[in-house]
Parts: sequence; C-alpha cells; structure tokens
Amino acid sequence: MLKKEIENYISSSLSDLRYRHTLGVAQTAVKLAGLYGVDSAKAEIAALLHDIARDFDDSLLLENCRRYNIEPDETERAVPALLHGRVGAEIAAERFNITDGEILDPVRYHTTGRKNMTIPDEILFLADMIEPGRDFPGIAELRELAFKNLDLAVLGGLDSTINYVIERGLTIHPASIEARNVLVRKIKESGVTLKEQRD
Repeated sequence: MLKKEIENYISSSLSDLRYRHTLGVAQTAVKLAGLYGVDSAKAEIAALLHDIARDFDDSLLLENCRRYNIEPDETERAVPALLHGRVGAEIAAERFNITDGEILDPVRYHTTGRKNMTIPDEILFLADMIEPGRDFPGIAELRELAFKNLDLAVLGGLDSTINYVIERGLTIHPASIEARNVLVRKIKESGVTLKEQRD
C-alpha cells in the first residue's frame, strides 16, 4: 500500500512537530477533496508528501536542486526554503514511483501557489494553511470560507501569506502574485465583487 509506505517514511524522517502538521494537512485535504469533487485518495497522498523536504537545510535543498536539475529562481536562491515543494515532488516521484500530476503538482506548488492553480493545487495550498494545528489571526474565518468558496479562500490565503512576507520585509515570490492576480480576475468575472463574496 502506497499510503502505508509513505506514512512509515514520514513518521521516521520528519520531526514530531512536522509529522503532526502533515497528518493534520492530510485530514483537512480529504475533507476539502470530498466537498469539491476531487479524488480524496490522491489529495491525501499529496498532503502526506507535501513537506518531505521541509526539514532540509538550505545546503541540502540546493544540493537536491542540482541532483534533480531544478533551476532556482532569484527569489528561491535568496530564500531556499521556498524550494522544499519543488524538491519534495522530485523525491516523491523517485522514491515512491509516483507519476500522477494530480499528486506531484500540488506538492510542487503548495508553498507559493502558481498561475491557474488546479483544484488539487488549491486544496493542498489551503489544507496546509488551515489544518487544525495552525493558529494565526483570521484563521477561523479562513477555515469557514474554505468550505464555502474554494477560490475565495485561496485568495484569502494568498493575501495572508503576502501580507506576512511584506510585514517582515521579505521578498514575495512572483508565483504568488501571479496566482493572486488570476484568482482576482476569475472571481470578478463571476459577476460578484470580492466584498460581496466575503460577506
């Protein structure tokens, strides 16, 4: 069983805190997948895999980039931790023989988001933010929104992430800006203003 193999791997390779977080993300991803018509088994596998490279230090992340021919962009070179999704997807593919884009892409892009995110992408991005162990200002509202309007909740999550980065004087990854811009246009094209959708 792939799920059991992955669970055994992460239980021994992740820190206790990261492992508990990962189980919370998996639990949340399964709930969101059921609500939004996505394969819950794939969503769970992606969630279990999403942070397999998160505990790597900068040098190990960059070493794995060379190994897997990943070319870090300017922002990722400045903040190598952003690479853990891209590196994790390659490790997952190699170690567990996974080729399914509905599993690997959400792992690859869960840190920054991306332009034209798929529903599986959005589910993992949100589940990572709202799993039961998370606690930050506005999370109760974001959790509620996640089960009402997926796009709007992802937009709220991106806004929260971008604001967090700005407040700390850090660099925003361009993929997060692109993801946000696409979502804003998509929501506006639905004919409802952002304020009305949030009310």
